[in-house]
Amino acid sequence: MTLRETFGILTLESIPHPMTHIISNLLMNLRHSAILGILLIACLVAKGQDQKPPVRIAIVGLSHDHANGFIPQLRGRAEVELVGVVETNRALIETYTRRFNLSSNLFHASLDDLFARTKVQAVAAFTSTFEHLAVVERCAKENVDVMMEKPLAVNIKHARAIEAAARRGNIQVFVNYETTWYPGNHAAYEMVHDRKAVGEIRKIVVNDGHRGPKEIGCSEHFLAWLTDPILNGGGALNDFGCYGANLATWLMDGQRPLSVQAVTQRIKPDVYPKVEDEATIVVTYPKAQAIFQASWNWAIDRKDMEIYGRTGQVFVPRSNLVRARLTRESKEIELTPPPLTGPNKDAVSYLVAVARKEIVPTGLPSLSVNMTVVEILDAAHKSARTGKRVDLNSKY
Repeated sequence: MTLRETFGILTLESIPHPMTHIISNLLMNLRHSAILGILLIACLVAKGQDQKPPVRIAIVGLSHDHANGFIPQLRGRAEVELVGVVETNRALIETYTRRFNLSSNLFHASLDDLFARTKVQAVAAFTSTFEHLAVVERCAKENVDVMMEKPLAVNIKHARAIEAAARRGNIQVFVNYETTWYPGNHAAYEMVHDRKAVGEIRKIVVNDGHRGPKEIGCSEHFLAWLTDPILNGGGALNDFGCYGANLATWLMDGQRPLSVQAVTQRIKPDVYPKVEDEATIVVTYPKAQAIFQASWNWAIDRKDMEIYGRTGQVFVPRSNLVRARLTRESKEIELTPPPLTGPNKDAVSYLVAVARKEIVPTGLPSLSVNMTVVEILDAAHKSARTGKRVDLNSKY
């Protein structure tokens, strides 16, 4: 007696013709349905795991015109939700409400009011640079991460206080530069820093600026503090010198320079009576120099970088273009790097990843790099005032 006979197992052989064909098709369809069901369940489970609640962010301040570019980036993104805006200036509130169709329920008169009424996971600050310290100190008490527009602080005293508050509150503080999201800068870094394609760095030249904030049409609310030596820490030196200091510190592995020397001018005193509109900063390292040309007098807007190594050179003339000549004998090559992805895609993506504890800020936006940036800017102002080179001590 066979096993099939003993237990009465149904087989196609035991079914008389013509039912065999019908049963065979039925069994096959059942198997396919079972497989499809398992796959569907797996997809739904994976989708559920991928779907995280949106990060609840608040904007603090609207006097920085960069808020005009940030708010549209929040639209149509499932990973982030704007839950509050802190602003007291009625004209700014009306302008932004009308321009971006914001609900009046979003607005709060202070951070205290915001935190009392709304759960916030991260803050994006668009205040004057002087106000960065107060924002960080208040957010640190609520364990809320902070992103602010460049630069970190008006001076090294404020920067140290920001660093201390971040440490006390165990929060992440990082700085948003437009150039952080340039594919060209990251491609250049990979060539120069990671691959050592041009040998040891000898010189970095960074050029940043435009015709001037008033000339390009910045708002009166922005100009009121951007051209104030207290609220901005300076003029063109701070506004555009910070880009070069940020990129050079990143490329030089966070090294603090040995010395800083700067020359500033007020070429348009009738337009900018309180602050410099032209600045050139030279910083030295043990085997390299970096030159930052910051200006409110460029005829053509620019944010470009040149890196010279011992054996070759790499230029980033535009955000998405790299030109390199790796040896004396080689011809210049031109690269168009692909757009950045993941957290490095843009400021919103980075802020979301930080708030979700998926990453810790490193490199260009990081607090450590930007502490050195502020130290360089502080020393540059001192050098410009005294006409002397400023040698940096072992600690900032």
